[in-house]
Amino acid sequence: MAGQMTWQDSGAVAPADAGFERVWRVPDGQVASGRIPGYVGAIRVGGRVEVRAGGRMALGPASAPMVEDTRFRLASATKLTAGVLALGLAHDGAFELDDPIARWLPEAAAPRVLVAPDAPLDRTVEAHRPITVRHLLTMTCGWGAVLTQTPLQAEMMRRGVHPGPLTPRMTADEFVAGVAGLPLAFQPGEGWLYDTGIDLLGVLLARCVGRPLSELVAERITGPLGMASTGFWEPDPSLLATAYTPGPDGLELLDPADGAFARPPLFEELSSGLVSTAPDVLRFLCALADGGGPLLPAGAVARMTADALTDAQRGQALPIVGPGGSWGLGTGVDIEAAEPWMTPGRWGWDGGTGTTAYVDPTRGTVGVLLTQRAKTGPMDGFGEFWTAVAAVA
Repeated sequence: MAGQMTWQDSGAVAPADAGFERVWRVPDGQVASGRIPGYVGAIRVGGRVEVRAGGRMALGPASAPMVEDTRFRLASATKLTAGVLALGLAHDGAFELDDPIARWLPEAAAPRVLVAPDAPLDRTVEAHRPITVRHLLTMTCGWGAVLTQTPLQAEMMRRGVHPGPLTPRMTADEFVAGVAGLPLAFQPGEGWLYDTGIDLLGVLLARCVGRPLSELVAERITGPLGMASTGFWEPDPSLLATAYTPGPDGLELLDPADGAFARPPLFEELSSGLVSTAPDVLRFLCALADGGGPLLPAGAVARMTADALTDAQRGQALPIVGPGGSWGLGTGVDIEAAEPWMTPGRWGWDGGTGTTAYVDPTRGTVGVLLTQRAKTGPMDGFGEFWTAVAAVA
């Protein structure tokens, strides 16, 4: 079951585009095969936009069909907001990207560093330099998702601060205390670990302005763009798709519609905490693709979407960013055309709950696909979808 809306930038309704139909065949086929219960996608190519909804909001024939304004858990696609907020506040003079974070996160003022990433937690040395705001944005701070079994990984899991599919069940202050009490896996700025830096950045931004992160997001992103369906929770569970994760016998429940995102969270998590719709995410991406206004000053989007990693850091990031990928200031960036849909300068990111959002300046495409099937790993992605989008351009 699918619905589609098509329009042009002038506002005139236009007939469905055959090239776009080839794009929608990809998620439609995944609904038909049972890989995903449903989806909502939105694409802009040139001045033309299409939004398509297909499948259902939950498993079972009695579930409501997907519609354009169905809400999804964005997961790590939320990270794109981190770059926008940080660069916007830096432009306003709230801080410099190379300022030490200890001014706002005093818990992290004197971190210790493991002698080796897999060393016992008591084998540490002093940090050679302070952790900066830039280290958080680029995820080179020394804290993050440890993908191998080490004492650091075990302790992060014991404390409940290792990245996972849902928001940690603790306050922001408790999260910072839990992370800052752990040693760094490497000296600040000398390695790369996924996720945690952006969550720490969210707490820093909230403390910097002295207001909740939700107010900051509303003031600087969702309000100016009219993204009325985006926030850290959804008060009407009937609008929120049920989330699933692949299991040995098919899809298993990850989070019901009236679950973790149906009430205000203890921790407004900037790394993965937002709920949104495909049209809202497309509106956000298009604002950035068109130069940044009203979100960022001229030139800021180029800084945000430029490769920020060294060769060594990129090698450590490879299991997450994949071949040809790297990381900027809050977003993934392509540096090589390692896959048919990639081009140097393409930027955006995926979410572990089954979301993907990218801008390709070379081809002139902007797109988002939201599903409720969690990824089984970083490379369990959306290549077929993006290949079809690239073919439209």
